Formats: sequence, C-alpha cells, structure tokens
Amino acid sequence: MNDHANPLHQLRTLVDDAAMLTDPERIAPMLRDHRALYRGHALAVVAPADTAAVSRVLAFCNEHRIGVVPQGGNTSYCGGATPDASSSQVLLSLARLNRVRSIDAANHTMTAEAGCVLARLQAAAAEADRYLPLSLGSEGSCMLGGNLSTNAGGLNVIHYGMARELVLGLEVVLADGRVMDTLTGLRKDNTGYDIKSLFLGAEGTLGVITAACIKLYPSLKSRATAFIAVRDPDAAVSLLGSLRAASGDCVTSFELIPRIGIDLTTRHIPGVVDPLSATSQWYVLCELSSSRAQEPLDAMLQAALEQALSKGWVSDAAVAQADRERDAFWRLRESIPEAQRKDGYSLKHDISVPVSQVPRFIEVAGGWVAQHIPQGVLVSYGHLGDGNLHFNINQRPGAQVAQLQAVEQKVKRAIHDFVKEFDGSFSAEHGIGQLKVFELERYANPVELDLMKRIKRALDPNNIMNPGKVLRP
Repeated sequence: MNDHANPLHQLRTLVDDAAMLTDPERIAPMLRDHRALYRGHALAVVAPADTAAVSRVLAFCNEHRIGVVPQGGNTSYCGGATPDASSSQVLLSLARLNRVRSIDAANHTMTAEAGCVLARLQAAAAEADRYLPLSLGSEGSCMLGGNLSTNAGGLNVIHYGMARELVLGLEVVLADGRVMDTLTGLRKDNTGYDIKSLFLGAEGTLGVITAACIKLYPSLKSRATAFIAVRDPDAAVSLLGSLRAASGDCVTSFELIPRIGIDLTTRHIPGVVDPLSATSQWYVLCELSSSRAQEPLDAMLQAALEQALSKGWVSDAAVAQADRERDAFWRLRESIPEAQRKDGYSLKHDISVPVSQVPRFIEVAGGWVAQHIPQGVLVSYGHLGDGNLHFNINQRPGAQVAQLQAVEQKVKRAIHDFVKEFDGSFSAEHGIGQLKVFELERYANPVELDLMKRIKRALDPNNIMNPGKVLRP
C-alpha cells in the first residue's frame, strides 16, 4: 500500500505529534472497559488537542468509513467507550481537551471542554464561589464529555436533576466533521428544536461533545448530614417526604443502604466503621444543604427525626457534627461497590422505578431472588430520592463463581421484567453501551426505538459514531 494511502499516515497529518498515542502501556488500559467486561483493539488511538482537530479526524473517518469510539475517563459500566476487537476503529480520546474556557459567575455558568475531570470542575466552580452539583463516585477520573454523553446521575439528582438538566449549551462535532456550537449560556431560547438534547445520553453515537456550557449554583453555606436506621424501605420513603416538606425541599441526597452494605464495607474497606451501635436491616444516608449561611438545617433535621422516631419510622440516628463524621458516612456509602468486588462475583442491575414503588419492588424482586437464587445474596442500595437502585446479587459464601454466572441471564431477565411491570427503567444512570443493546430492543417503546434509529441514520448515515453501542447497525 502506498504510504500516503495508509489511513494511519493520513491521520497523523491531521493532528499534532502528541495526538497519536503509540505507547502500549499507556494504550492498554484504554482498550478495556472499567469493569473488564470488554477488551478491544484499535486501528489507532488519537487524542486531539482541540475541537478543530476532532473535526478533521471525524471528517476523515467519515469519508473512509472508519468507526470512531469517543472516550473520556473510561469509567463506563456498560462498555460504552471500548472499541471492538477488529482493529478497524479509531479510539478518540478527549483527554487533551481539558480547558475551562470561562466561568461567568453572574450568569451562574461554566464553559468547559469535554476532557475536564469532574472533580477539577467542581473545584473551579468553588474558586468562583459557585457550586457544581454533579457528583459521582468516579468524579476523580470521569470527564465532562462522558458525563454528558451518558447523562450521568449520581448523588444529587433528587434536587438538581440528571446531567442533562445542567446543560445550557453544547459544542458538538458531527460525524461529517461539522461543528455545532450552542455555547450561549442562555436559559431562555425558544428558537426551534432543542437539538443539543439529542447528544445528551447518546453515548457518542450521534457526534462527539467537545465542550459544554453548564449551570452553576450559589455555593453551599450550610449542610446537615445524618446516618439513620429506618424500619424498612416504606419508612424510608415516608421519611423522605417528611424531610422534603420540613426543610423547604433542601434534601440534596437520600441514599438507601441495607445492612449487608454495612457488613461488606466494614469487612473489606479499611477505616470504615458502623456509625450506629444498634443494628437495623435498613439505613438511610441523607443530606440537606442550603446556600444560606445561617440556615438551621441541623435543627430541621433533628426535629424531623424526632417526629419520625415517634411514628416508628426511625429507630436510631447519628447526625454529623463535623466534616470528619460527614466524610465517614459518605465513605461507607461510596465504598459499597468496591466492597462488593472484594467480596466476590456479583450480578449488577442499574434500575429505577417511581420512588413510591421502591419498597414494593424490593419486596417482589427481592423475594424472587431469595426463592430462586440460593447461590446469591441480594445487595440492593442506591439513590432512593430519585428511585434508582443498584439491585445487585453477590456470590453467597460457599458458592462458586460459576454457579452465579450460570444463572446470570435468568436473573437479568427476571429483574428487568419486574422493572417493566413497575413502569421503571432497566438502565437508570449507567447507559446502554454495548452491554444492554439487546435489553433496549426488548423493553423500549417500539415507536421510540424506531425514532432513535431514524435519528441515528440522519446524523450518522455511515454508522461511524461509536458503532455497536446503544443501537445495533
């Protein structure tokens, strides 16, 4: 082949020297997903330094029908940023697009590039006396572009919404290389279709998000955090409603934790301790926050807990008196996934149902697990405030990994069928990627699925954008 006809040679001419990544040790982690479910091979790994270079790469790949797999922090739970094994796709890293372009404190907005690590953006907002509410367990490594492309959820959805609700404008490179720039920071703009929303949650299948204008909020000046033993999930839902009303809807996080979550974390994670002396089967970690410095959130929380205690919803509680205690509560909650991994193999489900239906779902689906999966034990925890549960089944002590793997498809089908019955979602916050493509085909509304396919064909007729993710070719 003539060297000038070689795709790799031509790609090199489109980007700066640092963009072509060739070091095997650096590339290897980029070619497998976060959970090590998928491993791929790439024709090339390219890390452009700016939007113009991304545009040139996509235009070239579109012309030559080369698949492009966008990747940010590579924290996907569904293999959404991993190339296939064909060595025919370009892995497009956004890591070098890492500038905070501007912060408009008066407009409460930040414009930042896709490769900015979320924790860095939180810090930048704080330096401007503003608050970025998107908060995830992976915030030290996940990147803005991936957060928006997967419509990330996290810990503060109950009050601030999913990632898409924080977006005012996007800069997106389309499959053919054209750049759509809507980075205006406007909160009111009724000029036709809301095109930017198509790319939020599309997982890079329609284009590459290179920058975003996102909402900021006043800095938090008051906070109250408690770790609470509740009677059961029904009592937790009642407590949530009571707290929202009593605090003027200042509840920003409301996490449901089962007893096994505490047992796993205290067993496997150094430094994690049980916050309460008496045991319960269910707990809640809740946080109230306000931008008012003198907001009496602790008093509100204490009063609500006393009322909940009198009603039998709550049996015990620890209210954080200092940041050290608050951090300890949150470390326990955020360590549950790691503790599960250390404890053994697990079957994971990222589901959501209406908040009011969470207790009944746990009863019905949990009862099915107890009856039909003796080799596993249920670990159901998560964001009760928005109805999102990580409904996982861990390898029971004494059981073999192969025994749990053998029933994986059976379990997935049963759990997701229950979710359908409860008018819920089989993918609450982790997306579809390549892991759940067939689940989408099974459970999506047929008209909605057809529209998704039509949009995909319209924006990416050559199917170069993250092929095989979300939708099959």
